[in-house]
Amino acid sequence: QRLLVQSGGGSVESGGSLTLSCRTSERTSVISKWERAWYRQAPGKEREFVAAINPSDDTTYSASAVKGRFTVSRDNSDNTVFLQMSGLNASDTAVYYCNANQGGSTFWGQGTQVCVSS
Repeated sequence: QRLLVQSGGGSVESGGSLTLSCRTSERTSVISKWERAWYRQAPGKEREFVAAINPSDDTTYSASAVKGRFTVSRDNSDNTVFLQMSGLNASDTAVYYCNANQGGSTFWGQGTQVCVSS
């Protein structure tokens, strides 16, 4: 069973936009208290943090490389988390992964490819 299931991604031209989604099968009483985040891994590079949204108050933090261009948000009705990306450039090309964390438990989505042409 996969706790987190991603959708979205694909190919986009430089300067374009894409939105990624990460839905969960976990019940709201549990998952709503977990930190949710996005990571990405480009070919030949280490996985890097992209953005996160805190439990309860939905405050966010983003990596410097994506600030002002990427926005992480949560639909509190079903705990789906989104990564809204705009102003995309070639350096954003990567496999994107969502995750959920609480204490010693960490879960990952299956990953989705984003390709930005320039």
